[in-house]
Amino acid sequence: MREPFLTWNAAIAPQDTAAAARAKAHWDGIAKPLDGLGKLETAVIRIAGITGSENVSLDRRTVLVLCADNGIVEEGVTQTDASVTATMARRIHEHRSSVCLMAKTARADVIPVDLGMLSRVPGVYDLHVASGTANMTKGPAMTERQALQAIEAGVRLAKERKAAGDSILVTGEMGIGNTSTSSAIAAVLLNLPVGTVTGRGAGLSDAGLLRKRDAIRRAIEVNRPDPSDAFDVLFKLGGFDLAGLAGLYIGAAAVRLPILIDGLISSVAALVAARLVPNCVTAMLASHCSKEPVAQAILGELGLEPILFADMKLGEGTGAVCMLPLLDMALSVYHGSVSFSETGIEQYVPQGGNEC
Repeated sequence: MREPFLTWNAAIAPQDTAAAARAKAHWDGIAKPLDGLGKLETAVIRIAGITGSENVSLDRRTVLVLCADNGIVEEGVTQTDASVTATMARRIHEHRSSVCLMAKTARADVIPVDLGMLSRVPGVYDLHVASGTANMTKGPAMTERQALQAIEAGVRLAKERKAAGDSILVTGEMGIGNTSTSSAIAAVLLNLPVGTVTGRGAGLSDAGLLRKRDAIRRAIEVNRPDPSDAFDVLFKLGGFDLAGLAGLYIGAAAVRLPILIDGLISSVAALVAARLVPNCVTAMLASHCSKEPVAQAILGELGLEPILFADMKLGEGTGAVCMLPLLDMALSVYHGSVSFSETGIEQYVPQGGNEC
């Protein structure tokens, strides 16, 4: 089961440092203060390194919302039942969900994808592995074969979007119970207490939060996942949406396609992907820091800095979609501004010193 990860890792090219350096030089040649747009400049430079070209363009963008159900819902860890996953997948397909409305403003397409919903929804892109995961408090959430199948589906999906002409991907998810699976994986991979990493999700009461933390602890105790083996952790404690997202990151890196991390679930999937295929981090960009307790720690582990701190936790890819207009504005300056030489102003040079 581990062989594909070695193959994928070897196939991923490193960041193109020459292209990134040319993008940095272009920013520095624009008639404005050096690093005046801060992390927005850094993001454009990173995208140049990912794609191998300083002529950065994000004209075609797609939000991929991976949908799946989670057996741990049986333990009362959510406010709603599993039927809501299919209901929301249908709304996304009909372009009526939160992410669809936001994506319209950001000029992005939205594609819901069935990785493992209990109920099939006509029109939703079908990469169905199984009808929901098992209850992980009683044993592994998935078989090893199912987990690998979901990862492979994500890899294939990223390559399909590259072939379709996408210039950036946005990760999203929809799956009742997936903050529980994500918190469980984060607790194990980061060696943090369950109470530290587990939040209220979609607004649990105090009693509900206690049930959620207890269920996660029991799942870890029953499955005894190996913290040094991310695949072992994933198939025992994860969900098909998480596995598919991990594959998306791997596939995007393989085809040099920038990919935006959303909130808790997609950042945990990014951590899993990074542990399985370390080179895939080269294609990732952090968007926002989720309000969920462990979000900042995960991005720190990946060595990525978010740009937005808005206490968002809606999911569906909404936080990552917010990055697209910011990147558009940065690129309007990057491509449209006059240079120092055109204005006759002497170009700024770094002068060192500490900030006051």
